[in-house]
Amino acid sequence: MRSIAVGIFCKTPTPGLSKTRLSPPLRPDECATLSSCFIRDLAETLRTLTLDGDVAGYAVYTPAGTEQTLRGLLPDHFGLLLQCEGDLGARLLCATIDLLSLGHAGAILLNADSPTLPVAILRAAVDAVRGKDAVVLSPAIDGGYTLIGLSRAHRRIFADIPWSTAAVHRVTVERAREIGVPVVDVPGWYDVDDAETLHLLESELAGVPLPFAGELRGADALATRQFLATRNAPLRVGTMR
Repeated sequence: MRSIAVGIFCKTPTPGLSKTRLSPPLRPDECATLSSCFIRDLAETLRTLTLDGDVAGYAVYTPAGTEQTLRGLLPDHFGLLLQCEGDLGARLLCATIDLLSLGHAGAILLNADSPTLPVAILRAAVDAVRGKDAVVLSPAIDGGYTLIGLSRAHRRIFADIPWSTAAVHRVTVERAREIGVPVVDVPGWYDVDDAETLHLLESELAGVPLPFAGELRGADALATRQFLATRNAPLRVGTMR
């Protein structure tokens, strides 16, 4: 059975260039460290799927020349795939084509901003991609998507999408309908890309149920959990009077 490729679509963490919408409240160096934690945690969740033998893990990364740094965040058996040039749609399409050309039965591209993404969502996406020619999406609560999976590289799926807006998921569904490709929505999750969603992450890690998650339980996200606990400890002490 041919494997499904699952690639974490990421930028190698660099202070001043990573998670800039989180500064403030975080410093630029903290943003880069948190981004590193996100990649570590997602890679660990993905690693558990690769143990079944039907999933191959990748980091689909940029920029070139940062391979050594990125390798330190990933399991040894993960592959590295450099993103091509172009806008987000072009890079997602190119990565899908490249992963399928390696002989995989399907390709799933996963954003690097969801450290607690449940393994159940990834497993559902893998099974859906393997099942038929469809666009597999995990809707994000901000109107985008947390992952997209395809068994064929449909160029139209990534064309003329209003990236970084609340219309991304909706318009992607419209593109699929235009070319007659069915859409499979697996359960949705959330991306951490601003102060509001950082607070949501901290609440989740503190045990507060997510209003949209139902029975789903987020991944442990140990690296992220440890970083935030260490960072916030002096803040908590400072408020004790």
